[in-house]
Amino acid sequence: MGGPGGGQRGRGRPQAPPKPFPLTLTLTDGTTASYRVREQLAGISFPSDAVGQSTAVTGTVVFNKDGSIDSNQSKLTFDLRTLKSDQSMRDGFIQRRTLETDQYPNAEFVPKSITGMPNPLDGQIGFQLTGDMTVHGKTAPITWQGIATVDNNTGIIAGRANTDFKFETFGLQPPQIARVMSVNDNINLEVEFRFKTN
Repeated sequence: MGGPGGGQRGRGRPQAPPKPFPLTLTLTDGTTASYRVREQLAGISFPSDAVGQSTAVTGTVVFNKDGSIDSNQSKLTFDLRTLKSDQSMRDGFIQRRTLETDQYPNAEFVPKSITGMPNPLDGQIGFQLTGDMTVHGKTAPITWQGIATVDNNTGIIAGRANTDFKFETFGLQPPQIARVMSVNDNINLEVEFRFKTN
């Protein structure tokens, strides 16, 4: 068995001790949100994925001393007007007709509970985050599955999380645009995140 300090990796700096709760995690540069929807194009025999991305994701997650989430102080906001895919026609249709971003420019997620987070935060983590998502003026509970790595030296927690739901969950109409024969009813959301602890 290894002796003291045997857990340090390679020749890198020794890891600083993890910060104890309470903690506030703030989204920082390098965070990207994306959606993925399966669509069938006319004249093409196989389905493909429509993918749109945005880096306009902001917010904080506040943890209480016991590691639970303070949902009154926690919220993530996604600016839906900045979503871009490889087709400007699709983007325009989704923003005008599906998401109606003139009236509902943002999606908001209020985290309520989390499982799988060690107290204190340290190492590699697999977690499940549940809360209320508001899109298109309608709120519904959703659950994200995620993984993250904690760097105690920089105070950065980086990873990704994804969830999926049906268009009807938030009263959305699946896009019907030229050349698109059908759209799968499921929307997959993924966030590649970078949180700074403070």
